[in-house]
Amino acid sequence: MQDYQTYYSEIIKPFFAPEPWVFGLAWGIIYPLIAIAAVLMFFAWHKKELSVKLLYVFIVNMLANFAFTPLQLGFPEAPWATLDIFLVLVTLSYLEFHFWKNHKLIFFLLLPYLLWGGFATILQITIYVLNFS
Repeated sequence: MQDYQTYYSEIIKPFFAPEPWVFGLAWGIIYPLIAIAAVLMFFAWHKKELSVKLLYVFIVNMLANFAFTPLQLGFPEAPWATLDIFLVLVTLSYLEFHFWKNHKLIFFLLLPYLLWGGFATILQITIYVLNFS
C-alpha cells in the first residue's frame, strides 16, 4: 500500500482538487472541533439530554472517517472509499439535523466537518470517476 501523498500525486484530479497541504490544515482544525463536540455529546448523554442512538451514529461516523484513507489506498480501483465517504456524509448529516434542533453548540462545532465532508465526498466521487470507472 502506498502513502497518501504518492497516491494523490499520481491520480487524475478535478480542477477543484486542493493542494495536498490543504488536507492537513483542514483536518488540523476539524479534528479538535470533533473532539470538543464528542466531549459535549458524552456530557449531554450523561445528563440524559442526548439519546444513546446519536452516540452510536457518531461512533459509526468516526469509524467510517478513520477507515477512509486505508480503503482508498488499499483498494483504489474499488468503490469502497467512495461508499465509505458517503456513509460519513450521511451519518454526519443525520447528526447535524438532530443537533440543530437541540444542541446548537455541537451543531456549530461539527459544521466545518459537514462542509468539508460534503466537499470531500464530491471530490472523492469525481476522482473515482476520472480514474477508475
